[in-house]
Amino acid sequence: MSKNITAIIPARSGSKGLPNKNIKLFAGSPLIVHSINYALESKLVNNIIVSTDCEKIATIAKKATANVLIRPVELATDISTTESVIEHYINSETKKPDIIILLQPTSPVRPPFSLDPALNHFIKFKFDSLLSICPTHNFFWKINPNNMIAEPEYDFYSRPRRQDIKPKNMRFIENGSIYIFSLEHFLKTGNRLGGKIGYIEWPEKYLMEIDTLLDFNILENIFLKKITNLDNL
Repeated sequence: MSKNITAIIPARSGSKGLPNKNIKLFAGSPLIVHSINYALESKLVNNIIVSTDCEKIATIAKKATANVLIRPVELATDISTTESVIEHYINSETKKPDIIILLQPTSPVRPPFSLDPALNHFIKFKFDSLLSICPTHNFFWKINPNNMIAEPEYDFYSRPRRQDIKPKNMRFIENGSIYIFSLEHFLKTGNRLGGKIGYIEWPEKYLMEIDTLLDFNILENIFLKKITNLDNL
């Protein structure tokens, strides 16, 4: 059975960490265009929606062949949730999708043509939701600010070399690149995650998200392959 699949890309105008980041040129194109182009690679996505409060972002999105949904100002504040944006889209849509993909423009570096394999994986195993994750070779600690004590989450007496960390001991980080969930699940929970959660694993070089100018510059260099040693991760 064919599925009605929508990719939604939230892109508001305000950003304190990096002003106007959604339209800042990233490798020669506005940042948001990279997520639109990623969705356009898919043969399964029926509709690409950019949710925004900004006419300039809307113009760029339309030029990149995405559809635009103007959201109310109360859904474009620093405290507005992504879930509220998704709910606004669902309530605005006459023909409801079966599956929704959330693509955050702050994760412009993704494996090429990786969306359809993720969708097929989601559908095949009948997940309620799915996210993209990356392994991390970092060693994690917990701290107690009350007594100033740090506690390790690993055995430092038997500290492994990072390259020797066994798969069962590997930690993973939610990289923010892809979330896939069914309409039924979202209507039931009001959340992009939950139920039977699946995952797709990408290499560690796809871990970063853009929150600051430093993140932006590092990711742009990765995208342009100026940081070549990351290709071996």
